[in-house]
Amino acid sequence: MAARMNYTTVDPGVLQAMLRLNEYFQDSDLEPQLLELMHFRASQINGCAYCLEMHARQLRERGEPEHRLYVLDAWRDAPFYTDRERAALAWTEAVTRLTDGQVPDDDYAEARAQFDERELAGLTLAVVAINGWNRLNIAFRNEPAMVNGE
Repeated sequence: MAARMNYTTVDPGVLQAMLRLNEYFQDSDLEPQLLELMHFRASQINGCAYCLEMHARQLRERGEPEHRLYVLDAWRDAPFYTDRERAALAWTEAVTRLTDGQVPDDDYAEARAQFDERELAGLTLAVVAINGWNRLNIAFRNEPAMVNGE
């Protein structure tokens, strides 16, 4: 599919708004690797090729083992994710999908067992941010960077 338009040049304010949203995480206590896993998982759910390629690359650059990337879609059945990662991934899925317009109580309880309230607010913002990026890139059919030679 051909890209529809480059929203970052059409209206740089859109890009700036999204980047400001991401600035929160620069001073966050949340682990960057955990946030990248969450971004990758939400991008899998949403089918955002642009973000999948970018976050896979960033995870690899941070030293993420390949096998964890390959099976992230089946993380519940894989033995090599920590309890904290599992809680974050479950939260990511629940907030991304909003099944029946809600986040299930079980997912909230699992997240609260691993994260304090401030961390959970930050995790939720991370899901909001990646879902926003996914929707922008999917709507305008932005191609993965590797296609563009980046």
